[in-house]
Amino acid sequence: MSAFLAEVVTHMKNKSIGYFYVLLAITIFAIQDGCSKYLADKYPVIGFTMIRFWAFAAFVIVFAAFSPGGLRKAFVSRRPFLQMLRGPLLVLEIFIVVYAYTGAGLAMTQAILQATPLIITILSVPLLGEKVGWRRGTAIVVGLFGVLIILNPVGVRFDLQLLWPLAGALAFGLYGISTRAVGREDSAVTSVLYTGVFGAIVATAIGPFYWVPIAPEHWPALFALCVCGATSHFFLIKAYSTLTAVEVQPLTYLQIVLSVAVATIFFGETITINMIVGAIIVVAAGLFTVFREHRLGIK
Repeated sequence: MSAFLAEVVTHMKNKSIGYFYVLLAITIFAIQDGCSKYLADKYPVIGFTMIRFWAFAAFVIVFAAFSPGGLRKAFVSRRPFLQMLRGPLLVLEIFIVVYAYTGAGLAMTQAILQATPLIITILSVPLLGEKVGWRRGTAIVVGLFGVLIILNPVGVRFDLQLLWPLAGALAFGLYGISTRAVGREDSAVTSVLYTGVFGAIVATAIGPFYWVPIAPEHWPALFALCVCGATSHFFLIKAYSTLTAVEVQPLTYLQIVLSVAVATIFFGETITINMIVGAIIVVAAGLFTVFREHRLGIK
């Protein structure tokens, strides 16, 4: 009995550490969002995104080198072409989302991005051949209705800047669906290595054409962005080593609360009632979809 109790205590302790890693990761993600918006208001997005990916690539190379089997094993993939595509997809998603921060606002963009799990579920049908039953189908419809509430199309004027967050959610969905596809055959270390390296290659091929020298007073924000980009992924990987996806996903929705706090406190953005109501609906629909996929054993 004492051995059983010891095992239970150890299991609970590991779970608690996992939840701590998730909370740490989403807190860093919110800080990262603030740094991105701050820099995007002053410089071309692709320029500092290139620097961010240099730091991310350096981190994942070191991380993979110290993983079991080292770099040689980490670079071995059963889906190499799809893995190489994921890096550019993430660069595209980051560019669109950060650019959306400057037009639609940080809070609005983050509210719309909460629909990403629903988009991934929709895309899984044509791209992965998965089937969506009436329960998840209903959740998707409800979630998309929540997005409409956030956008408030019946208002006096529909701002075209809101198309950027929608495009960002679609790009994030494509990245997520490709991650789900490679995750069936490759390890997390392999996936994050390919993302960092090939994302840096693509960003470097484009970034210099839009590079603007960064003023000395803005280097701390760029440094913080690079550190956040690496450490947030590290803690998320650590969280997934002890928790399942269905345990991690609900906590990640707290990021919208933190990002909205950053948007209102540091950038003076206004939060409207339709944004709050719509975000609640989208998050609820997303949570139902995640739990339903967990019950069905979809990875």
